[in-house]
Amino acid sequence: MATKLTVPISEEQVRALKVGDQVLLSGVIFTGRDTAHKYMIENFVKGSCPDSEKEFYEVLKKELAGSVIYHCGPVVRKRDDGKYEFVAAGPTTSIREEPYQADVMGHFGIRAVIGKGGMRDKTLKGCKEHGAVYLHAIGGAATLIAESCKEVVDVYKLDFGVPEAFWKIRVEDFPCVVTMDSHNQSLHEKVQRESEQKLKQLLAG
Repeated sequence: MATKLTVPISEEQVRALKVGDQVLLSGVIFTGRDTAHKYMIENFVKGSCPDSEKEFYEVLKKELAGSVIYHCGPVVRKRDDGKYEFVAAGPTTSIREEPYQADVMGHFGIRAVIGKGGMRDKTLKGCKEHGAVYLHAIGGAATLIAESCKEVVDVYKLDFGVPEAFWKIRVEDFPCVVTMDSHNQSLHEKVQRESEQKLKQLLAG
């Protein structure tokens, strides 16, 4: 049975999750890919925030606390009323954010990241330290996932390009699975280790 989580998510709720748990996520979350993460690191986490970015920084500090970043480069349509909507919203490969993710989670108080393909040791350590999880979304189901994105609330840094902008969206029963938890357990690491053992057995045979 899936666990229903509503943003903002508490650390207690996150610590109760284990690898393999199914989650239905609701609330306001943000998309963020390579450019967004690099921008946050350079301007906010490790750099001195420029005056021109302070207003947006305050938005992120408030909105990301207890929230979620979704590794996604959506396909977006602008409606006749001027509002945006997601046409497709599949996850992008998360490993590109490995150099940044733990630091971003810690700085902004993020409780979960969503993507595909898993992440590695630095992010896993960050999940344990900061009380966060990695949620795996269904690759190849971009249109289906877009149905969970009920509203585009706002968009920031659209000058980065549509896929790389910060899209603030309201999701409802967004389906995902915990594949890295806050207890140092990673399904991706387990699968890789077992696959390597199987390959050795096959080669030895």
